[in-house]
Amino acid sequence: MTKKTDGAEDETSQAAKRTGPARSGLMTAAPDSADDTEGSELSPRDYVNSLARGLDVLRAFNRTRRKMTLSEMAVETGNTRAGVRRILLTLVHEGYAVADGKLFDLTPQVLELGYSVLSSKGVWDIARPFIDHLSEELRESVSAAVLDRFDVVYVSGTQYHRVISVGISVGSRFPAHTTATGRVLLAAQPPEMWPGMIQNIPLTRMTDFTITDREAFRRILEDVRDKGWSLVVDELEIGLMSMAVPLYNSHGNLVGSINVGAPTVRMTPDMMVEYILPKLQETVANISRALKQ
Repeated sequence: MTKKTDGAEDETSQAAKRTGPARSGLMTAAPDSADDTEGSELSPRDYVNSLARGLDVLRAFNRTRRKMTLSEMAVETGNTRAGVRRILLTLVHEGYAVADGKLFDLTPQVLELGYSVLSSKGVWDIARPFIDHLSEELRESVSAAVLDRFDVVYVSGTQYHRVISVGISVGSRFPAHTTATGRVLLAAQPPEMWPGMIQNIPLTRMTDFTITDREAFRRILEDVRDKGWSLVVDELEIGLMSMAVPLYNSHGNLVGSINVGAPTVRMTPDMMVEYILPKLQETVANISRALKQ
């Protein structure tokens, strides 16, 4: 990996890298009204390189690497140790991170950066009672997610507490190709997006069952697009099965997906299709109707 040096890489090249076509069009949390796009085009002189590096550091923390050293963070982000140190110390000073010896970790305060946005989406306020009802009826965990480039981010949900349960908290982020929510959202992208999407999506292997062949993954997305739902078993985590259906807003725009997760010790794929799918589709249809009122 080529390392960045503070100030050595100009703003123009950084902006070009981060605003390329691979990222365009892959955020499906569509608003209920047209955006005010005046002045939204990014020019190189508008690009804040230091902010982008700070965001790189924040994104490097994940479920499997909650605590990292300066050296690990530098390798993960491609920044210099000196640059990473300044960013992490700033996060510590502002209360978004803590230092435990050589290890750095994020604090719950970091949730403030995204929660106000997620909670302001009126669609999820409307969807929440339907999600709660479905979870209670199925006695399984139900969640809602949106697509952020090649990840899914969970924006709402209800965890049904059983001895063995599936719990996904608001703000959790997972690779889209390994989840049912991600596949229905990717499959719903416009046809012109597909070539670049299939070519650029990192098909990281999460388990022995994860699909990593691009042609095979394309065929899966085509099948999901035709059926209108997705079922994924053991590809994100062994023992986890999930089913998702896309959700559209009052303008017919894709805003996210609704997902039911269940452990494989309690549910089979046939049971998901025969029992869970009709109730999930009914719930999504009810939410869509509620969004139009």
